[in-house]
Amino acid sequence: MPKFVLSAAAHLIANAVGLMLANILLSGFSISVLGIVIVTVVFTVVSMVLLPILRKVSEKKAPQLLGGLSLIVIFFGLWITELLVSSFTMGGFVNHIAATIIVWIGALIAAVLVPKYLITGLNVPKK
Repeated sequence: MPKFVLSAAAHLIANAVGLMLANILLSGFSISVLGIVIVTVVFTVVSMVLLPILRKVSEKKAPQLLGGLSLIVIFFGLWITELLVSSFTMGGFVNHIAATIIVWIGALIAAVLVPKYLITGLNVPKK
């Protein structure tokens, strides 16, 4: 499989895990059952578009932001996704901050585990 497809699949799974964790742990954070797929896809696309843009701007204007770039992308990705998807609400600014951290941690853990256990299992050697 092409590397881009595997990377996109890993991002989708990692973001889905992070979003579901936030949905479980935060009382005001709400994603409908059917909306989880839509929210995950929209959030992943927004994040994949924002990351290179913010990285480019950070490298030139504020290199200090590079360390927290993932948190910044998740923060704005959640905000934009909430604006675009009606079945998704975060429940206020405090929940937005908490969701940013939870989604980051959940996606980080999944991003480490998914390629190691799931994607390597798909790469069956050819005979």
